[in-house]
Amino acid sequence: MSAAPINLAPSPTTPHSLLPGAVRGAVLADVPQLLALMAPFVASGDLLPRSEYDLCRHIKEYLVVEAGEAIVGCGSLKIYSQELAELAALAVHEDCQGTGLGRVVVEALVAEARALGLQKVFALTRKPVFFLRVGFAEADKAEFPLKVWADCARCPRQACCDEVAVARQV
Repeated sequence: MSAAPINLAPSPTTPHSLLPGAVRGAVLADVPQLLALMAPFVASGDLLPRSEYDLCRHIKEYLVVEAGEAIVGCGSLKIYSQELAELAALAVHEDCQGTGLGRVVVEALVAEARALGLQKVFALTRKPVFFLRVGFAEADKAEFPLKVWADCARCPRQACCDEVAVARQV
C-alpha cells in the first residue's frame, strides 16, 4: 500500500523549501500523522512498531518536518546515558525521499544531542548506506547493551536480526 501523495508546492504558510528551519518538535496532535508516516516502514520491517500510547508517552523525543499540513519526515532521539543516545524512528515520506530531508532530520537530532552534552549517537538500521553518507561509521552492536536490553529483546526479528549498528561522535 503506497502512502498518499504529498504536494510539495509552497503555500502561504509553508516554507519554500524543506530546510532545517522546517524541523520542529513534535506535539501530541501529530501522533496520527506520525503513525501514518511510519506505517509503511513498520510493514516492511524497517522500523519497530510504535503504539499510539508509546508515541504519546515519548512525544518529546520526536522531531517532525512539515510540508503544508502534512508531516513528511520524523525522527527521535532516545537518550540512554549522559554520553549516548539513539537516533530512532527515522522516516521520510516516499514522495520526499532523495531530497535531503532525511539528512536534515538526522542533523537536527545530532544538534539536539550536542546541545544536551551527549558524546555519541547510534542507530540500528537496515539502511546503513544512508547513515554512512551522513557521517556515521559501522559499529559493533555489543557497544550498545542498553539498546539490546530495551528493544532487541522484544523485537520479532531477534533470532535473525539483519540490522547494522552505526555510530557517530557528536
